[in-house]
Amino acid sequence: MPVTLIIVIGWLYVATLAAFTEPSVVGGIMTFLLFGALPCGLILYFAGSKVRRQRRRYQEMMAERTAQAPTPDETTEDRA
Repeated sequence: MPVTLIIVIGWLYVATLAAFTEPSVVGGIMTFLLFGALPCGLILYFAGSKVRRQRRRYQEMMAERTAQAPTPDETTEDRA
């Protein structure tokens, strides 16, 4: 993922310079959004999908563990 961030920062720099060369402000904004922000957003979204999937599995695993673990009340009742 760190390599992806370096590529995204470089691409945003290039897109910003390209946007500054546009003759109108609207053209510059559209150039930056369509050639800079949109592709970078997609790259970051797809690059982070593995991390999101792993985080979801970890949360599900922890939820199962807490559901299976006995509560403190149950352990004290067994001893009495």
